[in-house]
Amino acid sequence: MTIELQMLALSIILGFVQIGLATHFKNMQYGYSWNAGPRDDVMPPLNPLPGRLGRALANFLETFPFFAAAVLMAHLANRHSALTFWGVQLYFWGRVAYVPAYLSAIPFLRSLIWTVSLIGIGCVLAALI
Repeated sequence: MTIELQMLALSIILGFVQIGLATHFKNMQYGYSWNAGPRDDVMPPLNPLPGRLGRALANFLETFPFFAAAVLMAHLANRHSALTFWGVQLYFWGRVAYVPAYLSAIPFLRSLIWTVSLIGIGCVLAALI
């Protein structure tokens, strides 16, 4: 298996971890019976931790389809190079760092890490051109 597909698989696992974290902390606040029901009731805003985890997950879900498509295109086109190697690394490790950066609330750190992960997608796409 290529490094690009390995990093894609690790990114899928990362997505599942983020889903688990966001769901767990949301359920800790609202309760598991709320989650098991129709969730029609208007609930108070989430506390900071579950709110940030949910927003970090939403951000992952916004970028992951572009990453997956770029990696699969590179794989199908048999384009494996330093650009794809570093691109998948930048994306994955950027996404790993994104969650603790979001939780820390250090100004601009989260945005910088997000930019690094997007540069990673750009590297994979550049290898296709």
